[in-house]
Amino acid sequence: MTHGSIIGYDINAKMCQISYYNEKTQEPETVDTGIEKENNQIPLVMNYYKETWTYGRQARRMSTVRDSISVEGIWECALGNRKIEVTVGVVVNLEKKTLFTFEERMDMIRRSTAHLANVSVDKCEGLLADFVKYTLNGFEEIESITFTVPEKNEDIRVLLKGIGQKLGVAKENIYVQDYKESFCHYMFNQPKELWQYEAALFYCDEDVIRAYMLRELKNSSQKSRESFVTVDKVADARMEELEAVYPVLHVEKAKAADEHFKRFIQSVFNKKMISSVFLTGDGFENNWYPNSLRVLCNGRRAFMGNNLYSKGACYTAQRRKEEQSDAPVYLDETKLTEQISVRMRVNGEEGWYPLVSWGNHWYESDRQIEVLLGDTEDIEIHVDSLV
Repeated sequence: MTHGSIIGYDINAKMCQISYYNEKTQEPETVDTGIEKENNQIPLVMNYYKETWTYGRQARRMSTVRDSISVEGIWECALGNRKIEVTVGVVVNLEKKTLFTFEERMDMIRRSTAHLANVSVDKCEGLLADFVKYTLNGFEEIESITFTVPEKNEDIRVLLKGIGQKLGVAKENIYVQDYKESFCHYMFNQPKELWQYEAALFYCDEDVIRAYMLRELKNSSQKSRESFVTVDKVADARMEELEAVYPVLHVEKAKAADEHFKRFIQSVFNKKMISSVFLTGDGFENNWYPNSLRVLCNGRRAFMGNNLYSKGACYTAQRRKEEQSDAPVYLDETKLTEQISVRMRVNGEEGWYPLVSWGNHWYESDRQIEVLLGDTEDIEIHVDSLV
């Protein structure tokens, strides 16, 4: 049983990754899957065999067992983007050294997938909820959880909030944020010198590199002493050379990719003060970019790892559970740049009390309060804007 009740859960169409808050070290730790090179990621795949569901790598191993049913595309199906992918395991006949015939394979599919025919979005949501539940079985009790996803919208928020509630977590302790916000919260918990100026994040997979920049915003509000930050995607590039570099290193293509990446970095860093650089994504696993790395590390610190998002989500869950408000406020296009306050006397102290705070998502900014009117017929409402 894993000790930890505060969870950061990174999930996308391919995999999930889990970090939990260690009360002793007061830092997030990533759940160890036992395979270091795969970055503690759990493939988002399930397998059904003899009335038993398995998930992740075990499901991948079971996919070759005859009559087993492997289910992929669960994330996209749950969001209504496409149909679920169902395949039936076919084993090799070792004596005859032949595969099953086409007719035998089709018969297996018809028999084995009958109960998964015409899978609905509701069914996919149930499968996704089961997958999340299975991956979190090692945690005795979850008090707070933050899901982090590549991009967030209202449908994803509702889906993941519902799954969190099925886990027994109170609705107000379930949060959903995108990777950019997770990067932000991860950085808030690093030494300030790492984001004193701007901090860069590079993501790379087999054919694309994206660059993001964390920067502090100027605060035009006279009333707020808070600091505000945002993360911008500043550039991206598709690189044909990476297809040959990942996952197998092709020496000549690696040199070309290294040169391409170096020029990409120089264009991103042009006339910018960069405090630190973070590299994430499977594309950085092979050491194909030595010249680019020298540019990255020139006068700044560079880090590489694939658990940045789950740790950032874990920091969010911990901070909101403890109701800490000392961190900078993260803003993006979904966050409010206005704060609506009411003048009230609370516990004998008069002041402006926010009903809706800047930095909150507009679709989560609903609140109800009860007030007693004293010797007045007026309610003073103040709207303060950051812009």
